[in-house]
Amino acid sequence: MTRVLYIGGSGMISSACVRASLQRGHEVTVLNRGRTTERPLPDGVEQLTADASSPTSVQDAIGTREFDAVAQFVAFSPEQVQRDIEFFSGRTGQYVFISSASAYQTPPSLLPVTESTPLRNPFWQYSRDKIAGEDLLVAAYRDSGFPMTIVRPSHTYDHTGLPTLGGWTDIARMRAGKPVVVHGDGTSLWTVTHNSDFAVGFTGLLGNPLALGEAFTITGDHAPTWNQIYEWLADAAGAPCNIIHVTSDRIASAVPQLGPGLLGDKSHSMVFDTSKLRALVPEFGTTVPYWQGAREQIAWFDAHQAKQVTDAALDAVFDALVAEAHPRGAH
Repeated sequence: MTRVLYIGGSGMISSACVRASLQRGHEVTVLNRGRTTERPLPDGVEQLTADASSPTSVQDAIGTREFDAVAQFVAFSPEQVQRDIEFFSGRTGQYVFISSASAYQTPPSLLPVTESTPLRNPFWQYSRDKIAGEDLLVAAYRDSGFPMTIVRPSHTYDHTGLPTLGGWTDIARMRAGKPVVVHGDGTSLWTVTHNSDFAVGFTGLLGNPLALGEAFTITGDHAPTWNQIYEWLADAAGAPCNIIHVTSDRIASAVPQLGPGLLGDKSHSMVFDTSKLRALVPEFGTTVPYWQGAREQIAWFDAHQAKQVTDAALDAVFDALVAEAHPRGAH
């Protein structure tokens, strides 16, 4: 039986992996702060309570225990990765670092993106920090054989994670008959992967000796256009989809907090070749296309009215961008 430690375990991606691990017969331990209620841990999981950002807290919770695999979902800085290398050396047969497909060359020179695509993202510090963490792990593998595996998810979602610029604000605009803002001309391709599909690929790598020292892209092969994504959500919401296209640069200027993720990721067509992963995990594939995921999301929000939170300031910016781009209204 593979003994797996999940650091995190209750997030959008990691919670699905915990469930999939149990289904594979893994012995699952989760280390987190124990505060989540949105995605409760399933029966059969051992929970260790600690603050993953505190080395002392982690050491106190884990003690001298060893694991066949450690899945690190909440390391976002190279400093955190370096601490893990030092702490887990000799304590695990595999350390899996969840990086990001946004670490790949942005914009990509060649499509599809593969694991050999260079890592470079000049737009987004998040991505550069992931690259720095990967660099430490590659060096540790080369220098001492540290048993690392790197995985790079792209946009992975569940019922709670709307992919649009404004989240529920966009759905509220649709239902109010207002136009929604879509970056560029809406035809760039965006790979969206349901968390249950991701979990199949991820858990298939755990305890696999052929995954050591390697990096894997874990994404589905479903890459709709952004126009399709908004249209499927509108259809699920029973609302019209009046799209106003605005350049990514203009949106980033008007809403600075959206800039890094938009210019450094979402505005570029991102299509991936996952043959390397499928060679080790042949059961991996896309079983939930986004038109189905969109219905799942809208149904969940409609059943959880407290989650239908709109951002009044962002809504006003969208109104201004619509007026600026198309003064007479939606097309």
